[in-house]
Order: sequence, then C-alpha cells, then structure tokens
Amino acid sequence: MMQQLLSHSIVERTDTPTTAVVFILHGILGSGRNWRTVARALNDHQPGWKIVLVDLRNHGKSQGFSGPHSLANAANDLVNLASQTGEPSIVIGHSFGGKVALAYAALKPSGLRAAWVLDSRPGAEPPSDENEVMAVLDALAGVPQPLQARQDLIPILGQWGFSQGLAQWLTTNLARSEDGFRWVFPLPAIREMISDYWTRDYWPLLATPPCPIHIVRAGRSDRWPPEVIRRFETEASEQCSLHVLEDAGHWLHVDDPEGLIRILTS
Repeated sequence: MMQQLLSHSIVERTDTPTTAVVFILHGILGSGRNWRTVARALNDHQPGWKIVLVDLRNHGKSQGFSGPHSLANAANDLVNLASQTGEPSIVIGHSFGGKVALAYAALKPSGLRAAWVLDSRPGAEPPSDENEVMAVLDALAGVPQPLQARQDLIPILGQWGFSQGLAQWLTTNLARSEDGFRWVFPLPAIREMISDYWTRDYWPLLATPPCPIHIVRAGRSDRWPPEVIRRFETEASEQCSLHVLEDAGHWLHVDDPEGLIRILTS
C-alpha cells in the first residue's frame, strides 16, 4: 500500500549544488506557506540549502490522513516525505512543529545533523484555562458554516475578543466549497493533535539527544517560566543549546525575522 505523502513546497537555488535538505514545520493551524519569507531569507544566506516547507497532516493541503493524529505519526509522515525530497539534514519546527521536530529526531534518522525547536517547551504542559490555542479551537467550532466570504470570519471572531490580525490569519484556513467557505481542516483531528502535544515529554530526549538540538526561546513569550529554564540548564545535554530572541513574542518569525535568521545561520 502506497504511503500518503505530505503536501509541501520547495525553496531552493537552481544555480547552486544542494548541500543540505532542510524541513520547516509550522505550528498548529498553520501551513508551510506561512514560512516562505523566512525560507527565502535562509536561502539567501545558505544558497545550497534545499528548503522543504511542509504542510503537516490535517493542515494546508495535507488532508485525508488516517489517525491516530499524534506527534509520532506526524514524525512518521516526515520519514515518508523524506523518501521523495531526500532525508533532511536539519529540521526546524515552530511551536507544535517544534515537538514534531523532536519526535522526528527521536527516530534517530541517520542523516539528521541538527533539530531546531522554535519557542516550544520540550515537556508535557497541560493548557491553562486561559490558553489561547484552546480558546481559538473552541471558537472555531462555533463559527457557522458555510461562510459566504472569507472576510466574514473577521467580525465573528472579533465579537468573541480575538484580534483582527489573528482573525485575518485564520481566514487562510477557509476553502471554497459548493455552498460557500468551510474549514479546510477536520477540527476533531486538530484537537487530537494538540491534545497529544500537551502530553508528550521530550526532556529525556534532551538528556541523551541523537543529534545537536537547538531551542530558540522568544524573549517576550509567556511559555518559559524560570523553573523551565533552570531545568534546561541542569538536565539538557551539552549537545543542546538554548538561544534567546529577546525582542520577539511567540510568533518570532513575524516579530523578528532578521534576528531569527541570524540565529539559524550562525
């Protein structure tokens, strides 16, 4: 039985030999195209990089995948994708994608030289009652479908207290159907993925990593209480590095793309 492949796009220089295949993994409710600007900037610094912008299962154009919808299966999806694109030397994952990068590293692929985790804590972290991701998922379940236009989503989410920027971003998850615009993703599968994210603990992986692991902490992110930073200092292997992007919030590739590029290419 043929394995289903993740949808993806590639950013590369056709005039330069490939020196590394790099996978970029987005966060929950995102898609590979959210990272195209960063991929192009990375390619300017590293012309030999073949950068693969991945749509993780149930996101973007990667639809119709069988469950269970877990980090482990998301990592296995990358193994299948690598059979077509070439095995990645580097995986870069943001938020939810950061833990997918760790799950992939845990498989110990022979060609992996480094995993980068962007503003995602490695441990299990049950969400608080104020968690924005869970609030967004609850709100999306209440959006009447179909919508007659993508922009109709913005005032609906605005009434529930969400910012116009967040609402505008979420319109990219609407696709035209015969009767209007509907979510491109299956919401129950998204909930299954984020539930698995909250429960997976990768601290043991950081203690004995199969390759160098770099974690980038956004300085204005609320995800890094002092006890987590202290735990990194005491439990993580010398092969693990913690970098700080001081002037960025959780969406660090939006807040400080140049600073992120500097860290990734140092």
